[in-house]
Amino acid sequence: MTQFTRYINSPVGWLKLQSTEMALTAISFYAEKAENSAVQPKILENTETQLQEYFAGERKNFNLQLAPEGTDFQQKIWELVQNVDYGVTASYLDIAKLSGSEKNTRAVGLANGKNPIPIIIPCHRIVGSSGKLTGYAGGLERKRWLLNHELLHTPSTTRLF
Repeated sequence: MTQFTRYINSPVGWLKLQSTEMALTAISFYAEKAENSAVQPKILENTETQLQEYFAGERKNFNLQLAPEGTDFQQKIWELVQNVDYGVTASYLDIAKLSGSEKNTRAVGLANGKNPIPIIIPCHRIVGSSGKLTGYAGGLERKRWLLNHELLHTPSTTRLF
């Protein structure tokens, strides 16, 4: 299956977007811009637009066709993570309980760490049971920035933390 690439600059650095013709398959944090694919499917344009709206504080939910590659368990965890609302955090234990695998918090953390579409699948919203920020593939500074950004754009009446 052909993969297409687009690089965009964001407040958390360069992002490498990857897609098929119809669906977003990955977002990676990058140190600098590289060459975009000659062909740019509509999904990459839509992803860039929605990410710009998110970073401007204008978008709280994404409406994109996603096709992350992962095991059945990872897919299940990523679906649950997508249900964590903007400006809200959940713990690895919360996600483990929802998955029916309460004793598998470590497996939830590993699945979260393998999320190929960060920000869109908001794995940055998953924290330790104490509320402590724990691992993030993009680094804890990016995780902190994303959470603070969402907090800044969440009305205080809906905040849970």
